[in-house]
Formats: sequence, C-alpha cells, structure tokens
Amino acid sequence: MEKKRNLYLSNTPVEEARQIFMTEIKKTMGPRYEIIPVTASLHRITKDAVYAKYNSPNYNAAAMDGVAVIADETRGASEVHPLCLPADRYENINTGNVMPPSCNAVIMAEDIVEQPNGQIQITAPAVPWQNVRPIGENIVCGEMVLPSHHTIRSIDIGMLLEAGITEIEVIKKPVIAILPTGSEIVEPGTACKPGEIIDSNSRMFENMVETDGGIPCRRHILKDDPALIKRAILDAADTHDAVLINAGTSKGTKDFTVDVLRELGTVLIHGVAVKPGKPVILAMVRNKPVIGLPGYSVSAYIGFINFVTPLLEYLGSRASAQLEKVTAVVSRRLMSGLKYEEYVRVKVGLVDDRIVATPLARGAGVAMSLVRSDGFLIIPQYCEGVEAGEEVTVYLYRPLSELKNTAVIIGSHDLILDVMNDMMATHYQNLYLSSTHVGSMGGLMSLKRGEAHIAPTHLLDETTGTYNIPTLKSMFREPMVLIKGVDRIQGLMVPKGNPLHIKKLEDIVGKRYINRQRGAGTRVLLDYKLKNLGISPDQIDGYEREANTHMAVAVAVQSGNADVGMGVLSAANAMDLDFIEVGVEEYDFAIPKRYMELPVIRAFLEILKSDAFHRKLEEMGGYGYSKSGTVIDIGEMA
Repeated sequence: MEKKRNLYLSNTPVEEARQIFMTEIKKTMGPRYEIIPVTASLHRITKDAVYAKYNSPNYNAAAMDGVAVIADETRGASEVHPLCLPADRYENINTGNVMPPSCNAVIMAEDIVEQPNGQIQITAPAVPWQNVRPIGENIVCGEMVLPSHHTIRSIDIGMLLEAGITEIEVIKKPVIAILPTGSEIVEPGTACKPGEIIDSNSRMFENMVETDGGIPCRRHILKDDPALIKRAILDAADTHDAVLINAGTSKGTKDFTVDVLRELGTVLIHGVAVKPGKPVILAMVRNKPVIGLPGYSVSAYIGFINFVTPLLEYLGSRASAQLEKVTAVVSRRLMSGLKYEEYVRVKVGLVDDRIVATPLARGAGVAMSLVRSDGFLIIPQYCEGVEAGEEVTVYLYRPLSELKNTAVIIGSHDLILDVMNDMMATHYQNLYLSSTHVGSMGGLMSLKRGEAHIAPTHLLDETTGTYNIPTLKSMFREPMVLIKGVDRIQGLMVPKGNPLHIKKLEDIVGKRYINRQRGAGTRVLLDYKLKNLGISPDQIDGYEREANTHMAVAVAVQSGNADVGMGVLSAANAMDLDFIEVGVEEYDFAIPKRYMELPVIRAFLEILKSDAFHRKLEEMGGYGYSKSGTVIDIGEMA
C-alpha cells in the first residue's frame, strides 16, 4: 500500500518542540514509585530522603589490635621513662572487639613490649578514645543517609544496610515499547538481499533506554502496513509508559506513521529544526507519549537524545552522569604517610574560575565520606602530602556540569543544611548544594580565600553582643551580604531523664563533656559563657575533645560516651535527649555580593523564604524563621 507524499513537515526549533512535548506529558504523567529490597536497589533513584535506623558502630569498638587500657593510668610514660602495666591493668583486644567498659583507649600491639612476668612496657601515654571507634562514628541513628532523588551506588547500599534499612522506596523505571518498522528491515544475522536493511537502530535504542534508566521492550519488526502499525501502537500505549517508533516518519509514499498517529491521537510536532534528524514525530495516544524517530541511524540517535532522554529523565526523576577528571585546587593542607598511596575523598565545587576540592574525613571507618564525596584525589606513595592551594587531579563521581551549578557551602554545621540540600534536589533541577562542616570561622576563612560561595556562621561579638555582622565587617574588604537564616536554640544535651541533674552551664564542671571544634560558633558561645561565669576551660573534663557536628555531639551523649555537650535543640530532639536551654543565637549565611545573581544562590534564597522550609523547621523544633531570607547589605569595608 502506498499513499501520497506527506509534505506537511514543520521546522520547529528543538527547544520549543521539547517544551511543547514535555508540557503535554506533564499534564497526565509523572514519576511512579515502588518499594524494593535495598539489596536490589543499585542504580535506582530514591523517592524521598532516607534516614538511619541504627548507629554504626552500635558499640564502642577497638580500632586496632593491641591492648585496652585506662588512659589516665598511662600518664608519664616516655622513651626515657618507660611505664610498666601489670596484667590486671590492661586487656588484650583485637580490631572490632567490644571495648571493656572500664577502658577508654587502645595501645597498638607494635607499641608495647611484653615482659616475662605478664606485664607490658609502654613508652608513650595514651589519650582518651585513642584507637577507639565510638558509637555512631560512621552513622548516627536519625541521620540522613541519602537525599531525595539520589542515584544509589554500591557504597550507598552498604551504608543503607549498616544503617538498618532493608527496603527502600524508589522511582519506578519507565517501560518503553520500541517498534521497528519497514518492509525492508530484517533481523540481525539474516542474509540480506539487495534492498534489505539490518535492524540496528532498535537494538541501539534498547541500550540507550537502559542507560537512561528505563526498561526497553522491543517488539518484532512491523511491515509498512497502516493496520499493523495502528494495532501495535494501541497495544503498546495500553501496556507501556511510552512508545518509540523507528522509521516511517518522513514524507515518503510508505511513511505511514504520522497519519496513523493523527488518527489515533494528537500529533504535537512533525519535523524539528535539526540536521540530521528533522523528521521527528512527537504525539500523544491515550495519554501516553509516542515518539517517531527517523530511520537513518545518526538522525535517530540525535532525535533520541533530544526527546527520549528528557522523557526518561522526567519519568525516572533522573539526571544522566559520567565520570570525569579535573584539575582542582586543594582547600587545605593534606599530610600523608610515605608508606602508602592515599585516596582522599573530597567535595568539589567551581568558585569563580577555580575548581576547589575540599577534603572530607579520612578515617578508615568513616565510610559515609564516600557517600558524601564528589570524587577523590590520590596522594602518591613516597609523597608527604599536598599543600593548601596546590593543584591536583580529582576523579569525579559527579559530572563537571553539576559542579558548575553547585553552591559551595563551607562553615558551621546545622541540620537545616541537609534539609535545604534535599529541597534543592526536589524542587530545582540541575542546581545543587555542597556543604562541608569546618566551623564558622573556618568557613569565613574559606570564603575569604575564594574557596566557597556561602559560609554559614553564628559568631557572637563579645563587645557588642551582636552576631555575625561585626565579624564580617572586620574580616572582609569586598562588598558582602548577610542572608538571615534561623534563630536557633543552643543548649546542653543530656541523657533522657537527666540522670546527673544538670540544670545550668555551671553544672558541667566535673562531668564528662564533649566540645565542638575550634572556630565553631557553638564553641565560641561556650567560651563566652564560661568567661562570664569565671569558669576556666581547664576545669572542664573533655574541653579538648572535639566533634565536628551537632549530631556527633548528640550521639556521644546518647551512647554514654559523654555526660553532656552543647548543641542545638533539633539535634537533641533527633536523638531523644533532654535539653537545657542556654540561649538563642542567629545562624546566618555570609555571601560575597557578587554571587547573589547566580541561579543556585537565588534558588537557595527562595528555599529559605518558602513555606515548605518553614514547615520543616516546625517539625524539627528549636528554630525561629521570622527573618529567614532577609538580605542585609554589609557594604564595602574600609
């Protein structure tokens, strides 16, 4: 059967055609979801953020082979004056063993000398928690393991299982019917006669669909018969998420596809302004998208990436990624042993015209750093390390295009950063947040060195009693803005029931305290309060013991590794701890004024102002948001 030539091809620009097509699809279709075993979730995409059910490790564990000791009993040991411990003052222990309740440090086997009488000799004192993996070192119960719309990797599966999660809700893979057409088309392996063409396109489509996160369903080759094509399209539309037809889309006398689609549904586009690949058909049949692609392989490929890939990304909530390597500047000095080639996990972002790599935790037990990292750099064997500002090669887990749309956040930690990152992934396609926690002052220093876009800060000026603005005025010469974040309640976190009856800050004297790292706003607040009370840091047992996040402080208290620590109410709520309020502080965001027009910064500001974000703050507890998103122009400093 033949027909008159179809001369009604349009020449719609690709972007316009794609917008028309996707707008129509979104009227009736969206991502679908299913619950599957975590063990079967590789490369699947999370529906919502996933939170840990268990701590990991869930007990205080030895990190080395050796002996468990009480750190205080090793004071004074040195090479000049070795110390001998009797057999009843230490316990042999292996890596991974439960720490004896009475012990709080491990001395490595190679650092002890066994004596004939059962004693051991040591030449250096142990410090509390030396070579010990505390409860929650890797994962804290209630901590976000994976954000929404995250593509699950092998390391993620391990962390999910370790966090007590065995089932996960993911985006359902879209199922795509592939209909090869043409009386001249034959299956691969067939001895071709003159005029016959081996079907290679549909096999290419199968793999492209799978690569883009879909499930391909290839049908048998259809002859150039309108009735056969019509039945195949209707059947495919009823049983699949989308239909892909190959060939028969142009203006030849045997090109029936467009006429059939006009009869069955609505043809939105026939012909796009691209060469090669003009004769593309975009249609809807029974509320399902149907894409007709040209028969020439290159044209078909171009049509696929322009129209099928965006469809699969939408239905699968998926963004394609590829491994790349880039030259980046290291944000801080990295020392390394000469014995090993070391892999350092990093967060990576593009700040102005420099790619900046910020190292993450390097401990062998902190596997979550793999989940959080954007890539890694290698410090070669026999190299002592890398200096701050030195250029290195970074192997990326994320494509460079994502890094160009990423706001690099370095500074004070708060749980709201995880929430904002999750909301960015959900509401702003191709815009990202990357946060690293180094404390308020560390973040401002990174900002000053041009290594970040945003520095979360809550630094109290003791002279004026004002948060953040005096510090910015003293540190920066370029024009700055301060975006108001949240008012948050800081206080003392104690075990449920407050067994030690801690009621005020003075009560931490004589208790086992866990502090925040130097430069953290929480630590600055503690020092300010202690100074006003006339309490010396030397009076605080554990003042030098540092944690990098509020949740790390909370888990130390919840697990019994500390009696008390200062943090925000939301962290105490997350770990079901009691809380003694110390004060309300202002947690804000310092940004150089020149970054305010970046799309990702505008999106960041919109999230801060959004009702959805405010509702989340109310759920978490301990936050005020009356000024969230207010921009204060600090101006240019003298």
